[in-house]
Amino acid sequence: MINFSVLGSLELRSEDGVHVPPGTKVRKLLALLLLRANQVVDTGTVTEELWDGRPAPGGAAILRTHVYHLRRSLPAGTATVTTEPTGYLLSVDPEQLDATVFARRVEEGRALVRQDRMEEAAQHLREALDLWRGRVLANTSAGPVLSRHITYLEELRHHAVELRVEADMRLGRHRELVPELRSLIAADPLSEWYHDQLITALHRSGRRGEALTAYHDLRRLLDEELGLQPSERAQRLQHEILMADGPRGAHPFARPRPVRAAS
Repeated sequence: MINFSVLGSLELRSEDGVHVPPGTKVRKLLALLLLRANQVVDTGTVTEELWDGRPAPGGAAILRTHVYHLRRSLPAGTATVTTEPTGYLLSVDPEQLDATVFARRVEEGRALVRQDRMEEAAQHLREALDLWRGRVLANTSAGPVLSRHITYLEELRHHAVELRVEADMRLGRHRELVPELRSLIAADPLSEWYHDQLITALHRSGRRGEALTAYHDLRRLLDEELGLQPSERAQRLQHEILMADGPRGAHPFARPRPVRAAS
């Protein structure tokens, strides 16, 4: 049912296919209204996004022109843009926007983790993450307002990955997680949480020597990049691996932190 995609390039989908609104300002306007869907976006916020808060002379008329072209670009029956006393409102079914569906599925996955329903949680979170097609609004030049929304969505994606890894860890999928965790560390090498999960997954897979090597890699990285030592949690994990007779001695992973919505 999704007709509007922002988790990747900005795209509109209809029976006629996939297309992108022409014009940089029109794309930015659509992205802003989509990420504030079913809310009135005041003209000040629109101005901040389109012109960094400094509209050119005749900005009100130019804005009306952009809104006109946006309305013409929307496939029939997908969404409507109305002019309100204080700004503009894009009315759309929340299920038509991938970012909204993503956020809902992450919240459902988080609730299932809290309920210890790990298999369902992992499935919900995989479905959420499968909606991503690349960098948020990859074909749109983001101004200050959109940049805040992009940061929020990227942080929520990071949180969803952590929750899904947690669910899979608690389901005992340690061996399957090792390659993915190595890939996540390559993309985000300073995330101690990912390193902790890799060390734990290796140990619980019976790969004690590799787990200790992964800890030493973390210690060296933090020292070289930040001049820091591993957290107390990571140090306890190393100690418990050294003292353990088998993988059951591995320290439990830390719970991911929730992500606050963009303002």
